[in-house]
Amino acid sequence: MTFRRTKIVATLGPASNSPEVLEQLILAGVDVCRLNFSHGTPDEHKARANLVREIAAKHGRFVALLGDLQGPKIRIAKFTDKRIELKEGDSFRFSVTHPRDAGNQDVVGIDYPDLIKDCKTGDELLLDDGRVVMLVEATTADELHCRVLVGGPLSDHKGINRRGGGLTAPALTAKDKADIKLAAEMELDYLAVSFPRDAADMELARRLRDEAGGTAWLVAKIERAEAVADDETLDGLIRASDAVMVARGDLGVEIGDAELVGIQKKIILHARRLNKAVITATQMMESMISSPMPTRAEVSDVANAALDFTDAVMLSAESAAGLYPVEAVKAMARVCVGAEKHPTNKRSSHRLGHTFTRCDESVALAAMYTANHFPGVKAIIALTESGYSPLIMSRIRSQVPIFAFTPHRETQARVAMFRGVYTVPFDPAALPANKVSEAAIEELVKRGVVQPGDWVILTKGDSYHTTGGTNSMKILHVGEPQV
Repeated sequence: MTFRRTKIVATLGPASNSPEVLEQLILAGVDVCRLNFSHGTPDEHKARANLVREIAAKHGRFVALLGDLQGPKIRIAKFTDKRIELKEGDSFRFSVTHPRDAGNQDVVGIDYPDLIKDCKTGDELLLDDGRVVMLVEATTADELHCRVLVGGPLSDHKGINRRGGGLTAPALTAKDKADIKLAAEMELDYLAVSFPRDAADMELARRLRDEAGGTAWLVAKIERAEAVADDETLDGLIRASDAVMVARGDLGVEIGDAELVGIQKKIILHARRLNKAVITATQMMESMISSPMPTRAEVSDVANAALDFTDAVMLSAESAAGLYPVEAVKAMARVCVGAEKHPTNKRSSHRLGHTFTRCDESVALAAMYTANHFPGVKAIIALTESGYSPLIMSRIRSQVPIFAFTPHRETQARVAMFRGVYTVPFDPAALPANKVSEAAIEELVKRGVVQPGDWVILTKGDSYHTTGGTNSMKILHVGEPQV
């Protein structure tokens, strides 16, 4: 059997709202559905989440739900005629006092008054993800006076970034705080925090999640220049999170596209070294919004992320608002499987010479070392409460599939995002102790994963109710009596 190791995140939206399309997306291989809290009402998000869970259950699939907080997107207000056209050399002003819905060829209001005090003469402002660029030539108490460096159309509510970052907006807005409560109510599996600057922003999000009674794992969206300014800040942000997203839209605008690919590779590497899951996102199959086939450059982009060992690749507008959402998922799946055939995926020198801090981490890594060096091993079974052991295992390069055997709904969904990890619903506590190994292997035989004569690695803890309790590893021969 061929298992695709790289997972696929698809954003839901108008193009993927109907039960028919959602079912096709899940059957095409979506592992995580992203609910973008920047759009839609709480009731719409709840209906989508319920539908995903119903369809996934119907097909025996495990699909995680990721809620994505809007964050402090810094935007311009509105124009009288919806849009203007700017030319290179034009003068233009951003104003705190100008009426919010009366922008014109010379001036527009801003929805973020602190922009004035955050900017100084000589700064470059990028609007609409960098499509329009302006130079700040003068500042007053309530206006920025700019000159257009790169012209183009500018319309209502477009975002503003400053080249090099440094805008002071806090990562969590009042809307985000309400949405953290909504995510807890919906029992979402992951919650993405937009524009965090450092570990403190993630710690605040974690506190608010706990107060709301949520259990979602927190994903730091790395999209501010200051988040990647140095390794200490980046690693602090990764450590304070459960997973990270390389959010290449705003990040590319702030640091410049020349730096972006190197930073993407660094974030993936650091996330894996620090035992966190990592999603690569933004414009991965952008042309498929309006075309049934990806470009060669997009194929290369997705394949490279898979070769860099990202856990997941993500679709945004392609699946939310595009004409070909199902084709985009199929194309992504096809490209990932192709990339995974490359020999660099088969072996890992990762962590040789490292010391481990936990018993379960040591067992997980011993399992991977054995799997990669004993050719008869066809599968790894991790009996897991929280999903931590399979997460650690999946940080190591290997071609051997990892099966998370767990009775818990949250864990069954959560591990759907981990690279090379697959869910098997299984409750070891419901079986006599001497029957657990045999029953676990039987599950894989039934699924056609292993057959008599193959070897299987099984990891477990002495208690089936303790998170972090994995303390043993067995190498078992399929087809022989097990104890």
